[in-house]
Amino acid sequence: MWGILTGMLIVAVGAGVHTAANLHYDDSLVAFQDAGAVAENRQIDLAADADELDAAAAAAGDIAAADSATLMPAGTRQELDSAIAAVETTASDADAATAASFPEAGTKPTWMWELFAESARLADDTTALQERTDDFEMLNEDVTDAETSVEDTALRAAQAAASAASDLEAAHVNARNPEIIAVRTAAEIVAGIAELDHETATRYAELEAAVAAMLASEQAELAEKAGPLYGPRVEIEAFARSLAPGVLLDFDWSPTVPGYDGPSNGGWTTWWYGDPGYSTIALSDYIAESWPAEWAKALVAHEVGHAISVKCEAMYDSSDQDTIEAWATAWAISMGFSDRANGTDVYGAPPQSMIDAAANCR
Repeated sequence: MWGILTGMLIVAVGAGVHTAANLHYDDSLVAFQDAGAVAENRQIDLAADADELDAAAAAAGDIAAADSATLMPAGTRQELDSAIAAVETTASDADAATAASFPEAGTKPTWMWELFAESARLADDTTALQERTDDFEMLNEDVTDAETSVEDTALRAAQAAASAASDLEAAHVNARNPEIIAVRTAAEIVAGIAELDHETATRYAELEAAVAAMLASEQAELAEKAGPLYGPRVEIEAFARSLAPGVLLDFDWSPTVPGYDGPSNGGWTTWWYGDPGYSTIALSDYIAESWPAEWAKALVAHEVGHAISVKCEAMYDSSDQDTIEAWATAWAISMGFSDRANGTDVYGAPPQSMIDAAANCR
């Protein structure tokens, strides 16, 4: 009897221990699986944020690559380069973390001593997964901070360049109007951008290209003015611009002007309404040869009177050629140019009412 009872007790104890081993393993497995699920979700989040960081860094890099050192201040460019460099380490760490694999539970053992051993391993792996989750969260914060930094820096750099476009335009007044308008348009677009992405870099590259075209157009214009009359031509153009600040003026020079077969002292102006409007004034070489004669100044003032029509379109009838010429003459008179080359010698004296009206076009 005692032998039987002892045997039964041993079997019962063994069964209890085996049951406990199974339950302990099951609890360890659930904890392991829960920790693994949390870690995997954090890794997925990190991968998504790392992709956004890579995209932001690529866009910032494209902006830096497009920079010609013409618009962007040197200090701003240094900040951009530093922000891009700072991203590299964080991006590398994030890429390595998102590529890391997780431990697996494996097959459940049969024997109780194997169950206890495997439960201990699962507990260690669970702790490791929890630590990895913490690492993912910390690295995710680094990635977010890096993305914010490079995005803010790149946007500031692009917008600083856009803000400098007006000063660059003012320093290159000999550039052609269409190219100047293209720079203004591109700068306005870049200045209004609030997010850093591939489109931002594309728009910035377009701004840089527009600036390059504007500068090239100025060189072409200066080359056309070159020669013995270069000095007075430049003076006359500056004089004309001073009469109509803010109006975009282009100039063409030739021995004659449209409508004349021989040397003349005439001018011809073409203007385009729009936002902004702009004008092209064609002048004969004889005006430059005679500069600064009073008649030459009066004639140029008449042509500027045509050009400034882009600001005062509704102030006279621009559909009638006689009225158009009377307006330009009246405007020159309103500016104080009394020499008959102001248009009076060719088109006659305009009515005082038109002179008074023209005085309000500035």
